Amino acid sequence: MRMKVITTTKARQNMKEIVNRVKYRGEVFGIGRRNSIDAVIMPFNGSYNHNLSDMTNIAVHSKSFDFLKDEPDIYSASDGKPIKHG
Repeated sequence: MRMKVITTTKARQNMKEIVNRVKYRGEVFGIGRRNSIDAVIMPFNGSYNHNLSDMTNIAVHSKSFDFLKDEPDIYSASDGKPIKHG
């Protein structure tokens, strides 16, 4: 499924429909002006962890890393470095 790009005017006029399409059909919308995407509305199927950044919460619950399920586990948690949030 490809992201649908719409104007801010169309998004404002149809926000309820857009949110329902995202929630119930899994559609993704890019919203912007003058042929540029300024924001994205996408499904969020998880619970928000306030101990993590917004971007980490989004990444954890998106399908962005689904391809890794077929990859071998070559690293353990001890291989990583602590990440400073600030």
